[in-house]
Amino acid sequence: MNAERLFSHRIGRVLTALTAMFLWGSAFPVIKWGYDSLQIASKDTGQQILFAGYRFFLAALMILVVFFLLNGRPRFQRKTFLPLVWIGLFQTFLQYALFYIGLAYSTGIQGSILAGTTSFFQILFARWMVPDEPITRRKILGLLIGFGGVVMVNLHQESMEFSLGWGALLLLMAMMSSAFGNLLARKGAARMDVAYLTGYQMLFGSLGLILTGVSLAGWHPFSFNPESGAILCYLAFLSAAGFLLWNNVMKYNPVGKVSMFLFAIPVFGVMLSNLLLGETLHHFILIGLALVATGIWIVNREPGI
Repeated sequence: MNAERLFSHRIGRVLTALTAMFLWGSAFPVIKWGYDSLQIASKDTGQQILFAGYRFFLAALMILVVFFLLNGRPRFQRKTFLPLVWIGLFQTFLQYALFYIGLAYSTGIQGSILAGTTSFFQILFARWMVPDEPITRRKILGLLIGFGGVVMVNLHQESMEFSLGWGALLLLMAMMSSAFGNLLARKGAARMDVAYLTGYQMLFGSLGLILTGVSLAGWHPFSFNPESGAILCYLAFLSAAGFLLWNNVMKYNPVGKVSMFLFAIPVFGVMLSNLLLGETLHHFILIGLALVATGIWIVNREPGI
């Protein structure tokens, strides 16, 4: 079975899309697990950024090796350097510097649910950056429902008071950077191969993370053991594999048929945080998860579905 038949077939589309969502959803508890394994405390900002840099440097190498094998080691195009640096700034460097610091002050469940807001910020930014992406009443409804889920996740169970903590605020800023970077990447993909674009922007962004982490925490402050080494390799793999799977699903299917799979990321993230980290699923978390997933489904569905 060739690639097009695999990824456009109903069963193949569902299995590959859900596999990508599972991989991305698993990142939240595994990053927290990595912090514990490497003894990275919430105040160790430099180590958090350096850990992110290692992950995305390895992921970039994985993607570029596959790209070179499939395309016969094509030359780097100098004219793409500045666009790739700009995309890497928002899609890798800023997003994951903010994300890794924010996740250190949050639970894996909070991070999983707040990550769902990327779709909402992307719609808001697209209103000004993409002329053919208007904000409709349906999208406004989805945005309101989705952000209602953010409110529920940040309600204190005992006092019913809303508090957007430092970690949650940084995670929301990370999702804003991700949304803006995604739109920059969409423009860049019109002129570059998507694997080339993603591999190199990830490489440049990861170098920024590594340099920033080294300046704050020193050169290689970690003591890796088999467990923490396996965690780092898995995080790099899920970034590379998740991208390759999702890119092929997007390539061979209408956007409206596959965008709704995005709601599965917070679902998998919450489930795995509960299983791997033992985090509690109180009723505000479940309501917030349901609202965010519903909001993502509403804003991404095609009219009439």
